[in-house]
Amino acid sequence: MGKVVVLGSLHMDVMVYAPDRPRKGETLRGSGWGLRCGGKGGNQAVQAAVHGAEVAMISRVGDDDFGQQLLANLRAAGVNTEAVLLDASAGSGMSVAIVDETGDYGAVIVSGVNMHMDAADIDRTLPLIQAADVLVLQYEVPLETVALAAQAAASAGTQVVLNAAPAYPPPPGLLPYVDILVVNEVEGEMLSGRTITDRESALAIAEQLAQQVRAVILTLGGKGAIIATEGAIYHLPAYKVDVVDTHGAGDAFVGALASQLSSGIPLSRAVRYASAAARSCARKLRLCQKKCRRCWRTRGALRSHGTAQRSLYGLVKTQPSSV
Repeated sequence: MGKVVVLGSLHMDVMVYAPDRPRKGETLRGSGWGLRCGGKGGNQAVQAAVHGAEVAMISRVGDDDFGQQLLANLRAAGVNTEAVLLDASAGSGMSVAIVDETGDYGAVIVSGVNMHMDAADIDRTLPLIQAADVLVLQYEVPLETVALAAQAAASAGTQVVLNAAPAYPPPPGLLPYVDILVVNEVEGEMLSGRTITDRESALAIAEQLAQQVRAVILTLGGKGAIIATEGAIYHLPAYKVDVVDTHGAGDAFVGALASQLSSGIPLSRAVRYASAAARSCARKLRLCQKKCRRCWRTRGALRSHGTAQRSLYGLVKTQPSSV
């Protein structure tokens, strides 16, 4: 596999399980809670490593217990953390997510030192970015920093994958440096100014966004994904699984996608593999209910997840596609 660098956020996620997400002013009785090391950047880095890539993380953590757990989680997955800066000026990023009985969730993020990332972080890690096969970016750090990183990568011939999440308008000058744009339905609607009502409207949005970058991947959850390039557009149906928890499935998709692209796998096959990885994640991930204070991802769990790689390749060979 090739080299993947992820520049993005690290958060400690407090996961709460409840029958539903509460309405304003409502209190519900939950069924369990736990801690999960996350942040879109951290999740994607771990998943890229799980799926075989050589991965380095560029980020910041606070000088606190959460920061140490976040670093330990990355290292347990085999992610290089030398470019993760210890920043004592604020706390590590964290979030609280409420997962309902269907596996859907809502979350609140407190970004902490993630929002301190700036041009200095690009300068200190420039050789790392330029030596990568793929640079993965998201929107949970300052958007100006994301744009600078994309420009630095593109100038060196590093392939840039942008997961435009959460749903914000891109900063000026970013998209010309992006090779592959990954968005879900909400993000696709925001960027296009249009609404997804059916398969045809989703195809139209993907085609519109593909005019700004080399390729667009519009993920549709249980309805699969759309790949759009300048010359072609495809719809890949979803793999059928019993969903337990969708939290992190999108990051599993991006991390697995980056791992495949870094080794020269063609885009269509890489997306098929990533789709299988995301659906597998949605089926398998669930915190234990023992309220342990350790991060849920242990070395053994990661190795177990990694053994699924061969079976995912098997699924890819049988997955149909349609235009």
